[in-house]
Amino acid sequence: MSLVGLTLLTGVLVLVVGLLGHLLVRDHVRRIVALNVASGGVMMVLLALALRGTGATDGGDAVDPDAVPQALVLTGIVIMAAVTALALALARRVRDADEEDEAVDDDGDVTDAEPDERAEGGGRGGGA
Repeated sequence: MSLVGLTLLTGVLVLVVGLLGHLLVRDHVRRIVALNVASGGVMMVLLALALRGTGATDGGDAVDPDAVPQALVLTGIVIMAAVTALALALARRVRDADEEDEAVDDDGDVTDAEPDERAEGGGRGGGA
C-alpha cells in the first residue's frame, strides 16, 4: 500500500471514529471534541486526494500536489478553530442554564443558588 493510500485509509478511519464519538457521547464538550476529530479525518482525506495525482503513487515523475485541496484544508483549520470556540461558549451557557434550573425547586423558590449581587448593584465597588 502506498503512502497516499495509507493516508486516505487513516483519514477515513479518523472520520468514522469522530462521528461515532459524536453520536455515542452525551457530554457537550466531548461531542465538540469528537467533531473536531472527525473534521481532522476529512482534512486528511482531502490532503490524500491532493497527493493522488502527483505521480508519487506509481513511481513516475514527481509533480507538485494540487494546491486547491491544500488551500481548502488550511481554510478549514481556521474555520474549525472559530467554530470550536463558539461551540464551547454555547456549551458553557447550556451547562450554566442547566445548573440554574436544578437550583430552583418545584415551588419556584431558589434552594441552593445565591442571588447575583452585582446584578442588584450591591457588589464590590457598587455605585451610589
